[in-house]
Amino acid sequence: MATSRLPPATLTLKQFVRRQQVLLLYRRILQAIRRVPNDSDRKYLKDWAREEFKRNKSATEEDSIRMMITQGNMQLKELEKTLALARS
Repeated sequence: MATSRLPPATLTLKQFVRRQQVLLLYRRILQAIRRVPNDSDRKYLKDWAREEFKRNKSATEEDSIRMMITQGNMQLKELEKTLALARS
């Protein structure tokens, strides 16, 4: 039997919004990583991102989730800056 990708319990509105923020951040990071020109660097970054999100998958404390989203957005901006510099 296939396992569901949905959370087992009903989410509050705040939890739902946070979950959407995390998923959007993950997609944006992967999209940015696709623009990395070097294959080995791209693979390293993709594996790193995947492991970071898996490692923090079970986080439930609102403050720590918000902090991780903020850190992830900062790292994404840094990656995008680096990619922009590499293109110029």
